[in-house]
Amino acid sequence: MTSGDTAPGGRGVGKRRGRRQGGSARPHDSWADHPGTGSGHGSDNGTEDGAEDGGRSRRRQPRRTVAERLEAGELTVEDATEKARETLLRILTAAPKSRAELEQSLARKGYPEAVVGPVLDRFDEVGLVDDAAYADMLVRTRHAERGLSRRALAMELRRRGIAEETAADALEQVDPDDERAAALALARKHVARTRGLDRDVRVRRAVGALGRKGYAPGVSFGVVRDALAQEGEDEFDDYPGVED
Repeated sequence: MTSGDTAPGGRGVGKRRGRRQGGSARPHDSWADHPGTGSGHGSDNGTEDGAEDGGRSRRRQPRRTVAERLEAGELTVEDATEKARETLLRILTAAPKSRAELEQSLARKGYPEAVVGPVLDRFDEVGLVDDAAYADMLVRTRHAERGLSRRALAMELRRRGIAEETAADALEQVDPDDERAAALALARKHVARTRGLDRDVRVRRAVGALGRKGYAPGVSFGVVRDALAQEGEDEFDDYPGVED
């Protein structure tokens, strides 16, 4: 049978082979003629990808801080001051902050102290930054909404950079009776969640939860005992591991 003969089934053997050979050659010819296109490896390492890599490298470079731009003469002190003012207004629009928190935020953004200090002084003068009012609000809301103890509240005020004297004034809003009432409300909530469990387990969990709110073990145990008594639990005077 010659190459032009037809195999059983009516297909030309020679033509079929020719198409197969031609089909396998064309992708290689196309890639060779156009190394920047197609599915060959050239497209992965070509000029376009090199440009993309260069773009990524440029994007990785850190932005120059305001202090660096001031030193380079790209910004004037007036420009930096205006930028700091706008940044502070955006921060305070989202949530109230203490002066120390605002100072830290601007420092992280690269503002020099020579710019930050005068801007914050001006915000103090017009009442946009008021640590005393902020501390009062923080104590009031954290105690009412979360039941935090005075000790936990004092720790939070310190963490936010509130001065000790300002914090002490704000904490006067919560007296011992208020603190115990909040602790008892928390104890009731936690013992209600553990109904049906062993009493020791209920006590341990509730006392632990109150401890995380800043209440001392003696206070925690006392209000948990009262909460269980209100549910009809037998009176008990002692619990291992808990001292006043």
